[in-house]
Amino acid sequence: MGFDFDTPVDRRGTNSLKWDVKENELPMWVADMDFETAPEIQEAIAARAAHGVYGYSVLPEAWYQAYIDWWESRHGFAIQKDWMIFCTGVVAAISSIVRKLTTPAEKVLIQTPVYNIFFNSIFNNGRVVQESPLLYDGTDYQIDFEDLENKLADPQTTLMILCNPHNPIGKIWDRETLARIGDLCKKHHVVVISDEIHCDLTAPSRDYIPFASVSETCRENSITCIAPTKTFNLAGLHTSAVVIPNEVLRHKVWRGLNTDEVAEPNAFAVDATIAAFTKGAPWLDALRVYIQENKETVTQYVAEYIPGVHVVPSEATYLLWLDCSEWLDSMIKGKTGLWDGSEWNIAQYIRNKTGLYLSSGNQYGGNGERFLRMNLACPKTNVLEGLKRLEDALAM
Repeated sequence: MGFDFDTPVDRRGTNSLKWDVKENELPMWVADMDFETAPEIQEAIAARAAHGVYGYSVLPEAWYQAYIDWWESRHGFAIQKDWMIFCTGVVAAISSIVRKLTTPAEKVLIQTPVYNIFFNSIFNNGRVVQESPLLYDGTDYQIDFEDLENKLADPQTTLMILCNPHNPIGKIWDRETLARIGDLCKKHHVVVISDEIHCDLTAPSRDYIPFASVSETCRENSITCIAPTKTFNLAGLHTSAVVIPNEVLRHKVWRGLNTDEVAEPNAFAVDATIAAFTKGAPWLDALRVYIQENKETVTQYVAEYIPGVHVVPSEATYLLWLDCSEWLDSMIKGKTGLWDGSEWNIAQYIRNKTGLYLSSGNQYGGNGERFLRMNLACPKTNVLEGLKRLEDALAM
């Protein structure tokens, strides 16, 4: 079956966070897609809407089984029903877990540059961000394990949020790396939250490895957050699952989610999730090919037409991480006083000059101030238009 990812969908006037911008602006920032979700999901939502009564919902057996079967068949990880708790979203789950498993002024470790909302989940709850910056060699990122262990060994560090795959750099962590993280966290009594919301958005030939599947150590010392929302463009439905094999940890998280009142599904979350994981595979596989083609288009175009910018290789997500260091250094050298090395100036400069709206790299921490994040989950015409605007903005 063919799927149409080329035809633009007009999202203006729909209360879209992404598209609530000026008429001349092209938003390629926040991580939602400009594609209609899978037809089967649309049909399930329409059928639920047609019922006309939207009262309180419960989780049927089919909801649990949809997750269990998907992770077994797609990722080789056997999830048990008793391990699962519904939550209204991955961010809601992370914030609740931070509140429940840590105390004010304790440290939560993150590997930067990383999803910016992790900072909010830590700061807003009175905890302290413990950054362990990733190592960047000018081409790709790796974990600085010496720094990671030093930060984990801090007695005030009691929780780590792992991004697997990693947003914004598009990295899939391999089994050896995940096992090493798991061993270090156990050694230093640090619990791991593994945010795996981007796990199904890998390159067509690639798969990710669930953190809890790597070893008994990883399984018993971790909390995994998963959802159909990024994969199938359902963020507005507010649905996710938290998977916790360890019974003691699971009880604590269950208490936290219920205390925070984020463990009750809305009327559409259940049916949409079941449809996604039982019928959405063909749509997703076609989407992955399309996104990979968009990534290749950007990589080739930047290399040929936009000097001073390097595209960091991306194995997962529909995002690209653009290294603008050489371009920025040239601007600083040529126009002393105009540029101060802040990435925010790059993003704002591009938006002011061309209307192209990209995410500012400095909000992701680490070395992000010299980077931009570009969302490629859109028709190829938008990608090409965005590239032309980027080229015009950064012309030397």
